[in-house]
Amino acid sequence: MASGVKPRVKVPKKATAGDVITIKTLISHKMESGQRKDGDGNLVPRSIINRFTADFNGQNVIDVLIEPAVSTNPFFEFEAVVPEAGEFQFAWYDDDGTVYETGKKIAIG
Repeated sequence: MASGVKPRVKVPKKATAGDVITIKTLISHKMESGQRKDGDGNLVPRSIINRFTADFNGQNVIDVLIEPAVSTNPFFEFEAVVPEAGEFQFAWYDDDGTVYETGKKIAIG
């Protein structure tokens, strides 16, 4: 598990049923390519976020496979239709098997 990893998500607190909303996500993650050496000359193991998913009430909204050339602290912005009140679940998958997750609720009103 990489240290200092912090997922951040911005979702409106409420919307009207059928609205298209903008969601912004950012995860603080240093990303390590696996090609750099430490002070002793050993390769630093690769550690990148390789996949990002977002679901709404159990239904997949977006699923992104991320390539090694991704920058540090990857940011995603996308739109989603909100048919009802519910919860978005977000997950970032690390090379080491760690999954960083967070959720945000949205109300209809």
